[in-house]
Amino acid sequence: MIRDHEQDLDEHLERFGRRLPAWAARFLDWLWKPKARWVRLPIGIVLILAGIVGFLPILGFWMVPLGLVVLAKDFPPLQPVLVRFLDWIERKWPGK
Repeated sequence: MIRDHEQDLDEHLERFGRRLPAWAARFLDWLWKPKARWVRLPIGIVLILAGIVGFLPILGFWMVPLGLVVLAKDFPPLQPVLVRFLDWIERKWPGK
């Protein structure tokens, strides 16, 4: 059976969005819309680059996986790896 990684990624992001404050969930809903691709790509790249210098104040290494998740929406080769990573995170830290 072939797994639909895009659908799995969308399900993970939906569960994540339910845990966010309302304003952040609205932003995330807008960001995942197909028309927001023009802003998703730069945001993902900036998050990854900022995460590389995570030792600086304000910035953090946490930005790298977040940037990869943002980019994975438009780059299917990233989706299987990130879905496995998000599956692992949800097993380690189950939601309420």
